Amino acid sequence: MSSPAVLLETDRSSAVATITLNRPRVLNALNHELSELLQDAVCRVENDSDVRAIVIRGAGGNFMAGGDINAFHAALQHDESNRKIYFERFIGEVNDTVTRIRRMHKPVVASVAGAVAGFGFSLMNSCDLVVAADDSYFTMAYRNIGASPDGSGTYGLPRVVGTKRAMEIALLGERIDARRALDLGLINWVVSKEELEMATHSRATLLARGPTRALGRTKCLINESLGRSLSEQLQAEQDSFSACSGDEDFAIGLEAFLKKQNAEFKGC
Repeated sequence: MSSPAVLLETDRSSAVATITLNRPRVLNALNHELSELLQDAVCRVENDSDVRAIVIRGAGGNFMAGGDINAFHAALQHDESNRKIYFERFIGEVNDTVTRIRRMHKPVVASVAGAVAGFGFSLMNSCDLVVAADDSYFTMAYRNIGASPDGSGTYGLPRVVGTKRAMEIALLGERIDARRALDLGLINWVVSKEELEMATHSRATLLARGPTRALGRTKCLINESLGRSLSEQLQAEQDSFSACSGDEDFAIGLEAFLKKQNAEFKGC
């Protein structure tokens, strides 16, 4: 029996859950099985109170090379009505996944290597932080199959690199190496391929040990800031800080600061 297209492992000692895209023979290309299982895995970690940080990675030395072209080509054999139903359902699943990643009150770290293309590019952008191996390469790739981006690709990209750079990346579809991706702000860190797992784990563990409710509120404030006026954002910050003041971690943090000690947050 073949392995499932997505693996989920939770380390209860560190409170970090790892979601692995697991179709290495096809560079973890997205098909319906992977899409459905990824949606389910993200939903499960979002609702698991023992999980305080999430890592998304790919098996076999690649993150994701985009959609499964063979599956897409097979869908063309359907009549126009059924073809649209197929792709609308497919894209609806990935849309739900990236929405959950962006909105959940838990930090999500993408750990990427090799190919990061198509929906893999969009999925990476939907994560809060990105650790990349130095062999990573990035491309939106949709133009190469005569399609427009999906999975929030056109939402996240201009917010990270600006409109002109987003147009360049999306319209030309050129490969971007890890160093340029770092310069553009697409990723946070570049490490050697051998260091990727350790570097990702250390950052995810640091996040999981933090005041995760406060981190979750911070994540939401940043993600929602571009859709608000200054006065609306100030009010949101006021409401969020007030909510944090009622958390046990706020008292723990204040006491540790006054005692010049490292805080041991409970994530509550």
